[in-house]
Amino acid sequence: MTALPDWMRPPREEGWYSEDLDMLVEAPRHTELIDGALVFNMSPQRRWHSRLVTALTNALTAQAPDGFEVDRELTVVLDRRNRPEPDVLVSTERIPDQASYYEAASVVLVVEVVSPESEHRDRMVKPQKYAEAGIGHYWRIENEDGAPAIHVYERDELTNGYVATGIYRDRLDVPVPFPVKIDLAALLR
Repeated sequence: MTALPDWMRPPREEGWYSEDLDMLVEAPRHTELIDGALVFNMSPQRRWHSRLVTALTNALTAQAPDGFEVDRELTVVLDRRNRPEPDVLVSTERIPDQASYYEAASVVLVVEVVSPESEHRDRMVKPQKYAEAGIGHYWRIENEDGAPAIHVYERDELTNGYVATGIYRDRLDVPVPFPVKIDLAALLR
């Protein structure tokens, strides 16, 4: 077993902080911070996932009214020890082009496209953290025999968690965070 490179050692006993991510130039692309620990998404990107993220980003961008920014694969600072990277996000704030993250307070929707290596994080860990950070909407996209199924959730203020508002397989039609209508079958054509 080879020794860990120095850059992989946490700078403090309680682990990494969100601001540390920008200084880890040696870290692989798509490195996230969950509970002060670095999470490396090193599995090869699958074509289905990549095409879906691109198509969804484009569809949301085309429908987003003024005052909403759609981005992909940028991190969100939830708190000092959590900075995950959703596949797609919608924010009410425009960040500078050189920025690498959004603050949770401006994010109104996060979308995770589930992959075999991210199932637990996308289904269990991240939704809880996103809701606790106050992000109003969470979409989880599952691959059902090559077709996207979008599980839509809205944050409940009382429980500080997400409640399911629908599962969409053929057509997504939701009024929040802004009106969105997408032919899901057309996303991967």
